[in-house]
Amino acid sequence: MRRLLGTLYIQVLIGIALGLMVGALWPEFGASLRPLGDAFIKLVKMVIAPVIFCTVALGIAQMGDMKKFGRIGGKAIVYFEVVSTVALLIGLAVGEIVKPGAGFNIDPASLDPGTVSSYAKRAEADSVIEHLMNIIPDTFFSAFTGGDLLQVLLVAILFGFACTKLGETGREVSGWLEKIVAVFFRIIHTIIWLAPLGAFGAMAFTVGRYGLAALIPLASLITCFYITCFLFVAVVLGLIARLIGFSIWRFLYYIRDELLITLGASSSEPALPKMIEKLERLGAPPAVVGLVIPTGYSFNLDGTNIYLTLAILFLAQATNIDLSATQMLTILAVAMLTSKGASGVTGAGFVTLAATLSVVPAIPMVALATIVGIDRFMSECRAITNIIGNGVATLAVARWEGELDTARLESELARR
Repeated sequence: MRRLLGTLYIQVLIGIALGLMVGALWPEFGASLRPLGDAFIKLVKMVIAPVIFCTVALGIAQMGDMKKFGRIGGKAIVYFEVVSTVALLIGLAVGEIVKPGAGFNIDPASLDPGTVSSYAKRAEADSVIEHLMNIIPDTFFSAFTGGDLLQVLLVAILFGFACTKLGETGREVSGWLEKIVAVFFRIIHTIIWLAPLGAFGAMAFTVGRYGLAALIPLASLITCFYITCFLFVAVVLGLIARLIGFSIWRFLYYIRDELLITLGASSSEPALPKMIEKLERLGAPPAVVGLVIPTGYSFNLDGTNIYLTLAILFLAQATNIDLSATQMLTILAVAMLTSKGASGVTGAGFVTLAATLSVVPAIPMVALATIVGIDRFMSECRAITNIIGNGVATLAVARWEGELDTARLESELARR
């Protein structure tokens, strides 16, 4: 029993269970525990930027061949676009077939626009051009403080490319980067043991602040979304995993710690550094891991994509608005753009939803007030689906590139 309690995933499970209990029994006290969850996320985010920078730059510097870098990046983008589109289509199809919003008969005039005003303003400010311009940081070092992983990725690619052109000097810099990565991963191993405490605080806040009672009126949407994400992982990602040569269920068991950390924190970012380690351990080369998974956090958000199309159809049905085929295609096209760059931070998915909804004037923006209270519960499923999708994507690109150590992958997944 002592050995079982000493494992991280059991401790995180206990933290989540205690958080649920405290939030349900003592809502005010539970809501006051938010700093525990926020502090854990901030600690992890503190080291995410340097880890990604060192990992990507080191991978490119060691790769040496920029044609290979372009080939890996191209394959990753193709994979992201195909699977992301499938996720959007699945959300659209499920919304049309199940109709989770039917029968709500909500009058938009009865909703409080102030509830979603901040989300609407952020969505309006984030135009396509501005979003692309934001990829370029103001300074080299501001990329590490802005919280945008795409900025870190851009700086790391330029740094790694420069190292490939510096000969012996570049190889010396690579050696230092390798040592710095080892230091940061040791820091992560220390921080990650605070995950049970962070999960406890985050879950207690969520339940205490919003209450389990908030789930009852919108149970149809929540249930529909969770089941759809489960089927996406089991069928779509399961098929991709089978083509690569492994079982999706063994993979989920292998990354159970990261999934529970994501569930407790309601964000996929705290699990990113450990995912990088585990994917390398599974036989994916560091250059592929360092490039694919950070990029996937902005370009391959399967859970967010399912949520976008499903939630928009729910709002249309709940307000008795019939969408035409043209409007649905417009939603699909715009969602393919707005979903790019939504980070793993809690609430980013809701801002993305507001940005997508703005292209369908038939559905009033105030309709978002219907689901704002349950978004925290939805974000947990979004984040878990996103991190699973990016893990599978990394292994898929490594296999596509012919550099996945399948024997190591099989032996690692067979471990208990």
